[in-house]
Amino acid sequence: MKTVDQERVAVIDACRTPFLRSGTDYYDLMAWKLGSCAVKGLIARTGLDPALVQYVIMGTVMADAATTNVAREIMLGAGLSGSIPAHTCTAACVSANIAVTTAFEMIKCGQVDTVIAGGTEFMSDPAIKIGKRYRRFILDFTMFKRPKSFQGKLKLLKGMKLKDFLAIERPSIGEYSTGLIMGENADRLARRLGITRKEQDEFAARSHRLAVAATQNGTMKKEIVPVVVPGTSKAIMEDNGPRPDATLEKMTKIQPAFEKKYGTVTAGNSSFLTDGASAVLLMKESKAKEVGLKPLAYIRAYAHAGSDPWEELLLGPAFAVPQALQKAGLVFSDIKVFEIHEAFAAQILANIRYMESEKWGREKLGLPGRLGKIDLEKLNTRGGSLSLGHPFGATGGRLIASCCSRMQEENAQFGLIAGCGAGAVGNAIILENAQ
Repeated sequence: MKTVDQERVAVIDACRTPFLRSGTDYYDLMAWKLGSCAVKGLIARTGLDPALVQYVIMGTVMADAATTNVAREIMLGAGLSGSIPAHTCTAACVSANIAVTTAFEMIKCGQVDTVIAGGTEFMSDPAIKIGKRYRRFILDFTMFKRPKSFQGKLKLLKGMKLKDFLAIERPSIGEYSTGLIMGENADRLARRLGITRKEQDEFAARSHRLAVAATQNGTMKKEIVPVVVPGTSKAIMEDNGPRPDATLEKMTKIQPAFEKKYGTVTAGNSSFLTDGASAVLLMKESKAKEVGLKPLAYIRAYAHAGSDPWEELLLGPAFAVPQALQKAGLVFSDIKVFEIHEAFAAQILANIRYMESEKWGREKLGLPGRLGKIDLEKLNTRGGSLSLGHPFGATGGRLIASCCSRMQEENAQFGLIAGCGAGAVGNAIILENAQ
């Protein structure tokens, strides 16, 4: 086995497809197709010789049974050689983050020197199960019991009721361990910290305002590769989530989505179901120099974190960021570009409060005081998941694309991406400007 390589791991480039609200222009596609568009776009942008790719890792959450190893389908669909291995990973909303850090480790330990990582998600066609009793009936009838006589078949049928044939199990974005759905957790978190409805609506309106501006001034184009919908001549060039009319006044008129009577979390201050994919090209520094590719950034450090699913479900960044900073040998004030996932306005505001809390820093992080203070002028300046959307398995790649682009524009040495995920997990990655 090769020894650990001390060379830096470079982010050569990162891109994504336009993120679209589920049920719109990507309606008839599949997750692998969006992923292959992102990978093909990445290769075209960089001019990379596809033969150099040695491994592909893609994150996804709502996997399609027809394409369980969607990373493999993505790379084949993108025209890469069948001799290249690929695997899919899932870690809820930080799946793409995990794909990238796994690629980082593979390069660091000398297994490979060029990896494409990222993620894909397609919520326009999620798996919807028929009811359990009907599923059992079909399995017993066709596979397990397979009665051959008419009487045997009739016996199985007699055990069924009409409602069993009509029942379905809709996908739920929730916690298996607690039984709470994400929005209910966000409401509980907002109530516990005293995060008001107005604060949430203001932050959501800000996200839309910044995303609309980044789209209109062309800044967002730097991270997006177009998607041509098969069977049409339509090229999708932009996200369709950001809304110019998403003002604070309109936000305040939206009814609570989860706790109907006293809740403050609404469809307006929550991220929405989204289709999209992202891709990141990572290379060993010397390999990049050898083939003439100029990196955007280097991965300085990263951290994964876990916390209590009941009380700390959405606080992944508040746990992961300090660990990543410690590993990087940096302090909070060294970070000049922040790209943090916005699952809910309540969630990101809570993470900000905890990172700025003296009590939290001392009791949870073992620090002498607070972790630091986030300047909103450095946070998600092109909008975030509240406006751009959140294709679960792909968001981490979007965060990296935005962070790298912003570091170049803003001449920042260090940038940070972070996210929370179902199961109370979190991830943070610190990037160092290579320009």
